[in-house]
Parts: sequence; C-alpha cells; structure tokens
Amino acid sequence: MAEREEDLPRDAKIVKSLLRSMGVEEHEPRVVHQFLELWYRYVVDILTDAQVYSEYAGKDTIDSDDTKLAIQSKANSSFSQPPPREFFLEMARNKNKTPLPKTFGGAGIPLPPEEDTLISPNYQLVIPNMQNPLALEETEEEADAPSTSQQPKTDALRNTLQKVSFPLGAQRPK
Repeated sequence: MAEREEDLPRDAKIVKSLLRSMGVEEHEPRVVHQFLELWYRYVVDILTDAQVYSEYAGKDTIDSDDTKLAIQSKANSSFSQPPPREFFLEMARNKNKTPLPKTFGGAGIPLPPEEDTLISPNYQLVIPNMQNPLALEETEEEADAPSTSQQPKTDALRNTLQKVSFPLGAQRPK
C-alpha cells in the first residue's frame, strides 16, 4: 500500500524531500517513519533538557539560550571528535619501526617463531615418583591407621611427587 504524497503529514513530506535532496530515490516506506521517530525523540530530549536548565535558572519559560545549551550538551555527550590524523600517523610510524618476525618456509601455514606467540604450553604436571614405591605404600598404610601427627605423612607424600613444567617460549621441534 503506497502512500500518496498528498496524504502524508507535513513532517513526513519534509523527510521525503530531505531524502530526495541527498540522492535517495527509492527506500522502504518504514524509513520515513523511523526518521520521524528519531527526530521526535531528539526534539523531546532537547526540550526536556532545556526545561531543566530553565527551571534551574529560575525562569518560567524556555528561551533560546536554554535550547542552545541543551543542544550543545547533547552534542558534547553524544558525539566525540576522532583524534587528529597526525596522531594516527605517529602511532603507525612507531608501530612500523618494529620489524615483522621472520617466517620460515615449508609445507602448511607459515607460523611466526615460538617466542613471538602466546600459544605455547605453560603448565605443570605433578607425577608420582615411581623410584620409591615403598614410601608410597607406607603413606597409604599410615593414612588408614589413626595418627597423632600429619607432618610425617605430608613429607613422605611430598618426596614421592615429581614436578614437570613446560615454560613459555619452549622451542618447537623442527
């Protein structure tokens, strides 16, 4: 159901003419309604803020200064200026001073050296030491029997465990 131009409200006609002036010839009919809703929300927000500023100043009505202040406040909080181009150029120069890591050829996907990655294993395993099985059996027997002191058990258990660690930056097999 296409709406005729004559049946549209004045604000919808303005939105359509703005779209036409920007070179938009075809659009969904809902686009006009979305623009009108956005427009309405923006105006209500500005006028609400202007009313707050007017009440704070002790005035009975909203004047143009209150409205200008509300628009300026909304623009400062809603929109931000990007950093200047020179800032980005300086950042790019600093980043580009660092050379790229060396790649090595071969089959598959070329990967950077291991020291330049964060994916190398970094963990510890606790493996029971099988060199002294008698100490392990003794600690199991002591655990079954009531004991007055915990210290000998933990020392014996500590002596039976072996720690193996894999630090960051380990060399990859070639």
